[in-house]
Amino acid sequence: MASFLRKNMVVISLSCTIIVIIGVLPTLKNLHINLTLFDEDRIVENFRSFDSLWETRELKEPKIAFIYPQGEEMSYPKGFNYKDKAFNTEQFIEDSWTTGLIVIQDGEIRSEDYYLGNSSATRNISWSVAKSFISALMGIAVSEGDIDSIEQLVTDYAPNLIGSGYEDVSIKDVLQMSSGVGFNEDYGDFYSDINRWGRGFSFGNSQDDFAATLKNEIPPGTKNHYVSINTHVLGMVLSSATGRSVTEYMQDKLYNPLGMEYSGYWIVDGHGMEMVLGGLNLTLRDFAKLGSLYLNDGLFNGQQIVPVDWVQASQTMDSPHLLPEDGFGYGYQWWLTDGDYKEFMAMGVYGQYIYVNPVNNTVIVKTSANPYYNDTSYDPSNDFAHLAMFRALSTKAFNERI
Repeated sequence: MASFLRKNMVVISLSCTIIVIIGVLPTLKNLHINLTLFDEDRIVENFRSFDSLWETRELKEPKIAFIYPQGEEMSYPKGFNYKDKAFNTEQFIEDSWTTGLIVIQDGEIRSEDYYLGNSSATRNISWSVAKSFISALMGIAVSEGDIDSIEQLVTDYAPNLIGSGYEDVSIKDVLQMSSGVGFNEDYGDFYSDINRWGRGFSFGNSQDDFAATLKNEIPPGTKNHYVSINTHVLGMVLSSATGRSVTEYMQDKLYNPLGMEYSGYWIVDGHGMEMVLGGLNLTLRDFAKLGSLYLNDGLFNGQQIVPVDWVQASQTMDSPHLLPEDGFGYGYQWWLTDGDYKEFMAMGVYGQYIYVNPVNNTVIVKTSANPYYNDTSYDPSNDFAHLAMFRALSTKAFNERI
């Protein structure tokens, strides 16, 4: 009898161990993905394959797609200068691990190139470029009355943030990255808040719950401090105000009207909430359509999709704390330059860009998978060096049309 009990106890113990291992395996897999996401031998493939790594929610291509017309093919300028240093354009493109680069001038494709295995059909991660899409959706929601005013508090729509650093913070201050919430956005610091959030996301944790843990550091509306979770809070507001998921709302209000050429998708957390701070995956041409939309004051293919006043306010630094420091200011989830070209940009880590130049009537989109992005001494990782290249590209495209 004792022997029988011992054998059954061994079987039960082994079964429990197997159950625990089976339960832990998905978590270990997700942690491994998170820790190796940006490794040099994995980053390129990872950036075009998030639908095989994490849970996603699909944006379906509309029945009628808008296809950019093909314009006169332009060649890249031989080089450009940044801080009195000369760069070869083709070498810079290679050294920054570019996966796609498109130049659209006067609404026509002037150049379109893909690298490192990407193609026109490749859906690539946007990272923080996604923030500018969320801004457009917020503008639509305000214009249609789902959100009464951006002067309202975010807790009017996301009451679970009461007691957090977002209490008594307006939607506008969150839009302008001026929430006053303390946050370390250093991607090179393993223990930073953004990396702490990333590990939690890998485990399937709620982004809403993470946002509720953040604390106020300074009065809102007094300093431009980049906090990616601010955009997640905008996603919470948007979803609550419209009664729809971000994906559903975007499908109806942006994806269909812009005539996206391919399907896309959002990465979602373990609770089904989109990673609105950076989890949008689209093709190069479809990313470009947001740039074309904003270049034309919210008008696209004859349809006013985003209100003119919202687009213009998005490009306005209406408080001193938003004015450019070292070259970039901030609007409604858009980066603004201090140059004569009135340019604005959506920018994502590891080299994702939508560049809009109203003077030259040019939109440029670049996707990259640069594993050296966090090396501040590496020029091809520098946002300002990219700005210099975009200026050279847009100027050449414009001058060739004169």
